[in-house]
Amino acid sequence: MPKIKLPEITMYYESCGAGEPLLLLPGALGTGESDFHYQIPWFGQCCQVIAPDPRGYGRSRPPERNYPLGFYQRDAEDMLALMSALGHESFAIMGWSDGANIAVLMAAQQPSCVKRLILWGGNSFLTHEELTAFQAIRSISSWSPRAVEGMRHTYGDALDGLWERYITGLEELYSSGGDIYQSRLHLVQCPTLILHGEKDPLVPSLHPAAIHRGIAKSQLHTFPEGKHNIHIKYSEEFNQIAFSFLAHGDNVSSGANTSLYLQ
Repeated sequence: MPKIKLPEITMYYESCGAGEPLLLLPGALGTGESDFHYQIPWFGQCCQVIAPDPRGYGRSRPPERNYPLGFYQRDAEDMLALMSALGHESFAIMGWSDGANIAVLMAAQQPSCVKRLILWGGNSFLTHEELTAFQAIRSISSWSPRAVEGMRHTYGDALDGLWERYITGLEELYSSGGDIYQSRLHLVQCPTLILHGEKDPLVPSLHPAAIHRGIAKSQLHTFPEGKHNIHIKYSEEFNQIAFSFLAHGDNVSSGANTSLYLQ
């Protein structure tokens, strides 16, 4: 799969399919391939999927990843630069967790470029409760063996320092006021679908509700038993709902057609 030279970095991305461009944005420390195993080939049947590794993650290294106060905005600018370099003037975005945060910042900064947004697991601001939840898993020894195995495969011994820097970055963000993009939600103009697992241990329901209130053209759909990774646990249902929204915008039923049009 290809790499592309951007102004500050060289970015790796997965690419699959043809048609309307669809950008898939992974969560913290994640890569396009690891986070969207169930989405890349599925959506590649109807559109051109671009699933990058953000700067400092996966195969977009070097540089070594750091987390200044503006790291979410920096990622958004990286992704806008990627899509511009690939020749895509307009596109849809699906973003998970940190990827959801990056997606909203992209849509707020360049609303004419983003035609549809699908978000899950994101938060427009950081609360003390979430910071405490992340601090509780600061030690990688507290992770599940499966989660550790996947991340060790990508980062090896560098994982511990990378995760420590991420937690420190969140602490500094919280200390600065905790706003990620809550104050910019009104700038998002495109139709937006917000998905949420009601049993998400990292992102409580107040966050998708706040994003839904802040984005005028938004819908909220919940998975009653879902946790943080609804696109993995409920991949078939998730994909059908997302596809229906991408195709029709005002309909999130699972009975989607087989053609995709981004109006």
